[in-house]
Amino acid sequence: MEKVYSSENLIMAGHVKSLLECSGIACMIKNLNLSSGIGELPPVECWPEVWVINDEDYDEAMEIVNAAITDEQPSNTWWTCACGETIEGQFTTCWLCGTERPDR
Repeated sequence: MEKVYSSENLIMAGHVKSLLECSGIACMIKNLNLSSGIGELPPVECWPEVWVINDEDYDEAMEIVNAAITDEQPSNTWWTCACGETIEGQFTTCWLCGTERPDR
C-alpha cells in the first residue's frame, strides 16, 4: 500500500478517493477517526490519508491526484469581449454575444 494524498479536509480526501475509484484504482482512507488524538499527536499525523491498495497503481494514482489538486481555478480578473462588453472573470462566455473568452 502507498499513500497518495493527505489533507486536513475529510471532504477533499473523500473526493480524491472517489476520483481514484472511478478510474478503477482500489484505495482506502486511513485516519478517519484519529481527529480525537489531536493534542496528544501532531495534527498532521491525524489528517485523513488516501492510500492505494496495489503498489503498481501508485504512478497512475499520483497523476490523478496531481491533476485534481492543481486544477486551474477560475480567474477573478475581468475581461472585455470583442463586442465591447465587460465580463466578470469567473465567466468564460460573453452573456451578450456568446463569444468564448480568448484565453480559454
